[in-house]
Amino acid sequence: MEDLNTRLAKRLATLRQQNGWSLDQLAQASGISRATLSRMEKAEVSPTAESLGQLCAAYALPMSRLMVQVEDTHAPLITADQQQIWQDPATGFERRQVSPPAPTLSGEVIEGSLPPGQVITYEAVSRPGLEHHLLLQEGALCLNQSGQIFDLRPGDCLRYHLNGATQFTAGAEGARYILVLI
Repeated sequence: MEDLNTRLAKRLATLRQQNGWSLDQLAQASGISRATLSRMEKAEVSPTAESLGQLCAAYALPMSRLMVQVEDTHAPLITADQQQIWQDPATGFERRQVSPPAPTLSGEVIEGSLPPGQVITYEAVSRPGLEHHLLLQEGALCLNQSGQIFDLRPGDCLRYHLNGATQFTAGAEGARYILVLI
C-alpha cells in the first residue's frame, strides 16, 4: 500500500495533466517553481501547507477536497487510528482528516496542530466563499483573514467565509484546533 505522500504526489501530477497544463503553466498559475513542482510530483519532496494552498488555488480546489482525493478508504465511519495525518515538512503543522472521505458530501472536519510560533500563509483562496468554523481546542492562535485579525483562545469559535489571503500564527504554546468546512 502506498503512503499518503506518494498518493498525494501522484494526485498532483494527475491534476496537472487533467487540466492540460505543462509544469511551466502550473508554475505560472501557482507561483511555485517548475523544479519544485516536478520534485513534488515525483514525491522527491513533500509539499508544504503553503505550497498545497497555492496549488489548490490554481486548481480552484479546496485543500480538504484534495486530501479526500488521496484517501484510501471510503467507509462512513473512520476510527481515530484510521484517520490520515499529513505533516508539513517546513513548519511541523499536522493536518488530520477527521471526517470519513465522501466524494458526494461537501461538509468536512479537519484537526490542525500548529507548533509554537509557527506561521502558515495561504495567499490565494482555493474556493471563494467557503464557510469555515474554527474551534480552538488548545493553545493560542492568531488568524488574519483578509486583513481582519482574530486572536483565539481555547473554546473560542470563529465563523467566516473564506474570501482572501489567510494567515495562521500559533502562540507560544502552539495551537490545536478543529476546522469545519461547509
